Amino acid sequence: MADINTREFVMGNLVFGVARNIGPRVMSLTLKDRPKENLFAVLPDAGINTPEGFWHIYGGHRLWSSPEGMPRSYSMDDIPVRITEKNGRVKIYGNPEIQNNIQKEIEIFPAGESTVEVVHRIKNTGRWPITLACWALSVMKPGGFAIIPVKAGGDGLLPDRHLTLWPYTDLSDSRFVMEKDFIFLKQDIKSKKPVKIGTMAFPTWTAYWVNGLLFVKQFTQKKGEYPDFNCNVEVYTNSEMLELETVGTLKPLEPGSSAEHTETWTVKRIPELSPSQADVDKKVKV
Repeated sequence: MADINTREFVMGNLVFGVARNIGPRVMSLTLKDRPKENLFAVLPDAGINTPEGFWHIYGGHRLWSSPEGMPRSYSMDDIPVRITEKNGRVKIYGNPEIQNNIQKEIEIFPAGESTVEVVHRIKNTGRWPITLACWALSVMKPGGFAIIPVKAGGDGLLPDRHLTLWPYTDLSDSRFVMEKDFIFLKQDIKSKKPVKIGTMAFPTWTAYWVNGLLFVKQFTQKKGEYPDFNCNVEVYTNSEMLELETVGTLKPLEPGSSAEHTETWTVKRIPELSPSQADVDKKVKV
């Protein structure tokens, strides 16, 4: 896998590869009987120039702190990490980010035959309080589409849903499919311009379908303020990949305390699925 060295773990029907020399990162996720079908994109050469150097996206699944900022969000994570396995739980310890006064940790443990719990933690390692939210980003392989549920939940008098748009997002982009209870965003290798959308998903899950497999991320809605005009799900795509993102609440952290955000990952076999309300209602049970 390019210059990325990984350690493989098996939990039930799921197989995932954890990066040893960068991170904390989960670089691959697949089913045991489909070992070559990595749901995550691997992008060893993609990245962005920052005041600290060239930051590599690498791909896979990573943990950031929200809201996004330059260069804070793009601190280098290109040195070896510590990985432990005990009582069926895998922990990945990131290195302290000296400039940001934080340290990241990802913990994974089984929760079913094709399901794992993924706990994201960010600790304040500094001497004064900071406020942030855990931000879990999964870089998905090209050729599929994201699903965001946005079912109505109000009484009809006040608004109960919203969209957050980034400056480069064009709502006339054909990759968007808007239906009654769902927003779909398709990944298209021919579409060169990026788009990104955020919202408060309801119910609290999001998913990505590609090549007959559905990757579902579930999470718990917590009381509090969310970043980016109150978003718990954000989706970004360009010609190379699609990022399926969930976000926790903004939390003031005293020195030594941590923020935590948990995703439940499930991989389902759905041979055929279209980005449509009718097909998702019929075939997707979360």
